[in-house]
Amino acid sequence: MFDHLNVVATSVFVIFFGLVSVLGFVAARWKAADLDHIAEWGLGGRRFGRWITWFLLGGDLYTAYTVIAIPAVVFAIGAYGFFAVPYTIIVYPFLYLTLPRLWAVSEKHGYMTAGDFVLGRYGHKGLELAVALTGILATMPYIALQLVGLEKVILALGFAGQGIMAHAPITIAFVILALFTYKSGLRAPAMIAFIKDAMIYIFIIAAIVIIPYELGGFGAIFDAAGRAFDARVAANPKLAAGLTLQPGQVAPYITLAIGSAMALFMYPHALTGALAASSGRAIRFNTMTLPAYSFVLGLIALLGLMAIAAGVKVETPQDAVPQLVLWAFPSWFAGFCFAAIALGALVPAAVMSIGAANTFTRNIWKPFIHPQMSPREESLLAKLASLAVKIGALAVIFFMPTRFALDLQLLGGVWMVQIFPAIIFGLYTRWFSGWALVIGWAAGMIVGTSLSWTGTAWVPVHALKWDIPLVGNVDLGLGFAAYNGLTAVIVNVLLSTACSLALRSRARDETSPADYQDRALA
Repeated sequence: MFDHLNVVATSVFVIFFGLVSVLGFVAARWKAADLDHIAEWGLGGRRFGRWITWFLLGGDLYTAYTVIAIPAVVFAIGAYGFFAVPYTIIVYPFLYLTLPRLWAVSEKHGYMTAGDFVLGRYGHKGLELAVALTGILATMPYIALQLVGLEKVILALGFAGQGIMAHAPITIAFVILALFTYKSGLRAPAMIAFIKDAMIYIFIIAAIVIIPYELGGFGAIFDAAGRAFDARVAANPKLAAGLTLQPGQVAPYITLAIGSAMALFMYPHALTGALAASSGRAIRFNTMTLPAYSFVLGLIALLGLMAIAAGVKVETPQDAVPQLVLWAFPSWFAGFCFAAIALGALVPAAVMSIGAANTFTRNIWKPFIHPQMSPREESLLAKLASLAVKIGALAVIFFMPTRFALDLQLLGGVWMVQIFPAIIFGLYTRWFSGWALVIGWAAGMIVGTSLSWTGTAWVPVHALKWDIPLVGNVDLGLGFAAYNGLTAVIVNVLLSTACSLALRSRARDETSPADYQDRALA
């Protein structure tokens, strides 16, 4: 197991990993409060100011997905992997308009989850349950993606094993994550996010300066990558790859960006980070400043091209960045970079498990199984649920086939975007019926999942074409492929709208127009 271990890199990795693990436990005393109350354990008491929220949301949204999965797609097929940059740019002006409204009404009524909001807005428990189940389901593959990133850097350190021992390092990291999340709740990832973000920035700045220098500049990098893509396409003409988008990639690229932007803040962990803010003003500040991370994301994506130019050889694209780090840096700094990537997995995994646990407790267990739960019982159940979510994420890694680690996140987005109509439309209008939104949600989930499953692997995009064999095999193809999540949510919205015309809601809306205005800005 240790025959090929990089001792220096591993030592540095363990030091930093140990430091943040200690901080995870110490965080229980930060902004001290009763962590036996779910609002304190799972939402930090809504006391995080603009800078804490900035680091928490940054650590929450820019993850192992960013550092491992995006460069892996760029390494494999080129420009297509850059779709993550425009979608993180699109999302922030949209969030500037919507998130403060959600924060205001949630603070007024004590909402902690998306399910809490839709129940209060529509008075429909079936819709609450649908939103909650979707959030938990979609979070599993997203946490799994973080664990994939963590496993890749551990393997790059030289750990190897057979059977159970092959997963021993990631299991140890998983246990540590589970323990400090259980003890400290949202305070742990909020505190660790400061260190994680600083380390990621140091890593990327060093990479973007040193690696191009070693490779002869960015011109040489792009030339080498272009030649490599041309050779791959020549060997396999069906492969769409290159420094620029191929014609068949344009529509998927655009729809991936739009659909991913719509899904991003529907996730329980993203809403948890936002609702933990101390005011709508703190959220507005973050929507104006978080695009700094989008700039860094563009630089990170370039690591895929650098790995090609450096001649990195890997069995799977997800290994490209770890192997590039080993090629470019001395062992001690490689250990630092791997620790940064590992923290980029642990911080969001912690928030994701907390968001899913809050959702399970507040919107499934309490309303449907034990309505008379005390605050202490809510907090205890949420802590236990956060452990169960992490175990479920491990199961995703073992049993769900994917070509790229990125597919795990995109599959979650296919499901998560289906609650977009209930949440976002609900912030501005009560016209939609709860039952109609449930029907639209169900249709979107069925369409999105059926498009994504191919029998051998989950795929994020699907050609928009349908054959009708009963009428002469008529092809209704639209001539391009699109992100399954966006295709499904369009079906969702159309059906929700049509059904709302017939199924008028008589349920009571417990919110009022004034509840959506942040009193600090009034």
